[in-house]
Amino acid sequence: MKHLLDTRDLSLEDALNILDTADYMREVGTRTVKKLPALQGRTVVNLFFEDSTRTRLSFETAEKRLSADIINFAAKGSSVSKGESLKDTAQTLAAINADAVVVRHSASGAPQRLAEAGWIDVPILNAGDGTHAHPTQALLDAMTLRQFRESVTGIPTRGSTLEGMRVAIVGDILHSRVARSNMWLLHTLGAEVVFVAPPTLLPIGVEDWPCEVFYSFDEAMETDLDAVMLLRIQMERMNAAFFPSVEEYSRLWGLTPERFKTLDKSKQETAILHPGPMNRGLEISSIAADSQQSWVLRQVNNGVSVRMAALYLLMTGGSSADFQTH
Repeated sequence: MKHLLDTRDLSLEDALNILDTADYMREVGTRTVKKLPALQGRTVVNLFFEDSTRTRLSFETAEKRLSADIINFAAKGSSVSKGESLKDTAQTLAAINADAVVVRHSASGAPQRLAEAGWIDVPILNAGDGTHAHPTQALLDAMTLRQFRESVTGIPTRGSTLEGMRVAIVGDILHSRVARSNMWLLHTLGAEVVFVAPPTLLPIGVEDWPCEVFYSFDEAMETDLDAVMLLRIQMERMNAAFFPSVEEYSRLWGLTPERFKTLDKSKQETAILHPGPMNRGLEISSIAADSQQSWVLRQVNNGVSVRMAALYLLMTGGSSADFQTH
């Protein structure tokens, strides 16, 4: 595995290798000294052309825990805002001998362009590009789902797929790179994926993707879901009216207190996830977000572990076997 650009490209073996390594990295976070010397003397550049707080901080924390040197490059106030191209920026990074680049970009495909154009020959990690992909988010969601299933069934996380799990992804599928990355990864891991959204918030061609589609949240909830992932309504990417009003959206496609009660009384335990930031009262009610069924805080915690794992595997060529005790 040379780069991490899209979960669609991940084999089952690669996905399990990242998730199992992340399990070991999570243990590092529980120690008094939360550091490994794995990337000491190596330089990671965080190249963010799009605003981000949570993802950038998560990557920075992961890099520091692996003892890497960090260069943060924000497009605002840089030469990029004066017209410097992606190629020029990449060549600058090559000249300073960067060992890996974490890139977030508003244009779909920018990280892949950086990886394949030949401007720089180091691992590229996609931290989110346009409406296309967000692989580390999908991986941390899968890590959380493995932990949830272990808590319910006792099946150990390591080496485990998500075979037999049924996961609903609800909301703004059209603009969501998280939904796309989750769908491909969950499919690879053997889970059944359900999309729930109004027709206006579903992408063209969704019928050809490996997922079921429901227009009614209530109907989807009747199909024994193991997990429900609510998506943020991305108002900043919308230039038209995709639904009548936020009140109407919340009533039909939000995890309202009434809908949460139904979910809470279902015959099986159901995990609630959200990639954040949450619009409380719109796609998720506070009672659901703060409930015992909510795994949102665990998702945030797992983000550092997954990004540590991805950086370690790409930059060292190692595997999860490196951490197994003999």
